[in-house]
Amino acid sequence: MAELITRDEQKLENTWDLTTIFESDEAFETEYEKLEAHLGDEEKFKGNINSAESLLEALETERELGERLGRLFVYAHLKHDQDTSNDTYSALESRARTLAVKFNSAWSFLVPEILKLDEETLKAYMEDDRLKEFKFDLEILNNERPHVLSDKEEKLIAQAGEVMSTPSSVFGMFNNADLEFEPAVDSEGNTHTLTQGTYVDLLKSPDRTLRKSAYENLYTAYEAYKNTLSQTLSGVVNTHIFSANVRGYESSRHQALSNNHIPESVYDQLVETVNDNLHLLHRYTELRKKILGLDELKMYDIYTPLVGDVDFEVTYEEAKDWLKSGLSPMGEDYLSILDEGLNNRWVDIYENKGKRSGAYSSGTYGTNPFILMNWQDNVDNLFTLAHEFGHSVHSYYSRKNQTSNQAGYSIFVAEVASTFNEALLADYMYEKLDDTKKKLYLLNEQLEGFRGTVFRQTMFAEFEHEMHTLKESGVPLTASKLSEVYGELNRKYYGPAVDYDEHIEVEWARIPHFYMNYYVYQYATGYAAAATLSKQVLEGGEEVRDRYINEFLKKGSSNYPIEILKNAGVDMTTAEPITNAMKVFESQLDEFERLLEEA
Repeated sequence: MAELITRDEQKLENTWDLTTIFESDEAFETEYEKLEAHLGDEEKFKGNINSAESLLEALETERELGERLGRLFVYAHLKHDQDTSNDTYSALESRARTLAVKFNSAWSFLVPEILKLDEETLKAYMEDDRLKEFKFDLEILNNERPHVLSDKEEKLIAQAGEVMSTPSSVFGMFNNADLEFEPAVDSEGNTHTLTQGTYVDLLKSPDRTLRKSAYENLYTAYEAYKNTLSQTLSGVVNTHIFSANVRGYESSRHQALSNNHIPESVYDQLVETVNDNLHLLHRYTELRKKILGLDELKMYDIYTPLVGDVDFEVTYEEAKDWLKSGLSPMGEDYLSILDEGLNNRWVDIYENKGKRSGAYSSGTYGTNPFILMNWQDNVDNLFTLAHEFGHSVHSYYSRKNQTSNQAGYSIFVAEVASTFNEALLADYMYEKLDDTKKKLYLLNEQLEGFRGTVFRQTMFAEFEHEMHTLKESGVPLTASKLSEVYGELNRKYYGPAVDYDEHIEVEWARIPHFYMNYYVYQYATGYAAAATLSKQVLEGGEEVRDRYINEFLKKGSSNYPIEILKNAGVDMTTAEPITNAMKVFESQLDEFERLLEEA
C-alpha cells in the first residue's frame, strides 16, 4: 500500500480554494481582530428593545455579526480538517470556537429580551414592513412563548445544563475512549483489530468465522457493562422528561418534535406504515439466507454483501461524468452549479496525511459550499460525491435566495436533497450499465441502504419512544427491561428467517443516537421524502423539477419543514410518502430476484 502524501504534496487543483473566504491567514487575523472588537455591541440593546426600530436594529446587528463569525469559523475548521496534524490550524480552529462561544453568550439575552414584550406588542411589531425579513423567526419565537420560563428559572436551567449533559458525556467517553474489544479471529486463526470503526467492515467479510467472532466479541464487551449503560441511558431519558415537564410540554416527544414543528402524528404514522410493510424486510432476509446458502441466518450475516467479486472501479474524472449525466434531469441551472463546484475547487478530493476522514459538505452564508472527500476509485465514493453535492447545491440555492437568518435548514429536511441525488444517479446508472453483476451490485447497495435507513432507523425510533413512554409511566429502565424491549423489536423487524441469539438484545447499549432525543426517525422520513420527490421529477418533467428547486431547494428555513416539503410535492403528514418508498424497495427487490435468475 502506497504511503500517503503530505498536504504540501497535494496538487493545487485537487484541493478546495479557501482563498474565496479569506485571501490569506493574515486576512483571517485582520477580520478576527475587527470582529472581536464588536464584543460589547450587544450592551446597547439590553433593556432597550421597546420599539419596532430598536428590535430591527438588534436583529440586524446580531445577523451581521453572525455572518462574519460564520466565515471565520468555516475558514478555520476547513483549514484544520485538511491536515489535523498542523498545530497552527488546530489553534486557529480553537480560537474561532472560543470566539463563537463568546458571541453566543453575549447575545443570549436577546430571546428573553424579546419575550419580555407582551404578545400583542410583538405581533404588532411583526406586521411592520421593516421587520419582514425576521417575521417568520419572530412568529416561531412567539409560538414558543408558553414554554419559555421566567428569567430566574431559565437561568437555573442554563446553569444545570452541564449536570444534565453528564449521562451523554459519560456514555461518549466510555464508548469512544475506554471500551476495548478482544480482537476478532478469522477462519485461519489470524487476528483482526476490533473497534467501533472496524466492526461493520468485519461484518461485511466473506469469512463467516471472522464475522461471528467480531459480533460476539463486540457484544460480550457491552454485556459486561449493560447495567451501567442502562443507567446512563435512563439518565438521559430523565433529562428529556424533566425538560418537557418544566416547560409544560405533554411529553418528551412532544418537546423534541416541537423544536422543528413536526406533528407527533408524523412519527406514529412512520412507525405504523413501516410495520405494515415488514413483510418486505422479511422477504429480503429470506432471500439473504438463500443467496448466502445458510441453514441458519444470524444477525452477523445481515451486513454481508450478496454480490461479491465485482470490479466496479470509478476514477474521480469518470465520477464527474457519471454525476453530470445522472443529474441531467435537474436542468441547466442545477447543472451549472454542479459544474461550478466540480471545476472551481469546491471539492478537496484526495486523502493526505492528517486529513480528516470521511466526507461532508460545509460552508456558510457568503461562501460557496465546500466538500471534503477522501477519494477512492470505487462506485461507493461516486455515490458519496453525489450525496455531498446534494447538500451543497441545496445550501447554494438557499443562501442565494434567503437572508442568512433563514438560509439554513432543519435536520428534518437536511437529508432529502442528498438522498434525492443518489436516487437520480442510481436510476441513470442502472439504465446505462450492461453488466449484470454491476447491476446486481448496484441494486444490493440500494436495498441495503433502504434496510439501514428506513427499516433499521424506524426500529430505533420505535425503541426510543418505547423507552421514553416506559419511563414516563414510572417503569425503571433496567438492563433486562431494555434488552427485552429491544430483542422483541429486532425479532419483529427482521422476521422468522433470522436465527436469533441473546447478543443482539444488548445492541441498545452501543447506539449513540439514543442519547440524542428523538433524532433517528428523521433519517427514515428524509429517505422516504427523497424517494417520492425523485420519482416525481423523473416522471413529471420540467414543471415538477422547477417546483422541487423553487419550493424546496431555495426555501431554506423560510417556512415550517413540513410545509416546505408539502409545497415541493410530498406531504409527510400522510402515509403516502412512506408507502411510496416501500413500493420502490419492493420493485428493487423484484428486479434483484429477476436478475439473479438470469445471471
